[in-house]
Amino acid sequence: MKFCANCGSPVVRRVPPGDTLPRWVCDECGEIHYQNPKLVLGTIPEYEGKLLLCRRAIEPRYGYWTLPAGFMENDETTAQAALRETLEEAGAMVELGEPFSMISVPRVNQVHVFYLARLRSLDFKPGEETLEVALFEEAAIPWDQIAFRTVATTLRHWFADRRRGAFAFHAEDLP
Repeated sequence: MKFCANCGSPVVRRVPPGDTLPRWVCDECGEIHYQNPKLVLGTIPEYEGKLLLCRRAIEPRYGYWTLPAGFMENDETTAQAALRETLEEAGAMVELGEPFSMISVPRVNQVHVFYLARLRSLDFKPGEETLEVALFEEAAIPWDQIAFRTVATTLRHWFADRRRGAFAFHAEDLP
């Protein structure tokens, strides 16, 4: 950050009074610019034991497979964001279940949350940011072509929980 979003003056990075972390501060108007992690929301769309994956048509990780997910927007709940992203990325309508995984990725200042979901129909299609969408059985998951560690981790938890016969909530941090 170079300039204050409030008044346009240059900002400096320092610990403001009463705080413990460096922030971008405007000495002209006194505005403190807080930058916080971004939330990535998505679903694990399931149909008869198969999972719906999207092949990315954008960077990062163009051409790699992922779960339908994306950045949460302002004025949205986490559930609304997960449903919207699933529709945008995979053209899929789902019945949303419980939150399944929450993975903190401090290296990129993100938190990824995936909900359990059931496809309402087999009427799905690639969105603008997706090359293709397909249903995969566990044995056919292209593990070496999964776009993100958070997605691979979530998929592994999902299949392990399915084998156990009960789905639990999984929270962890990736270094």
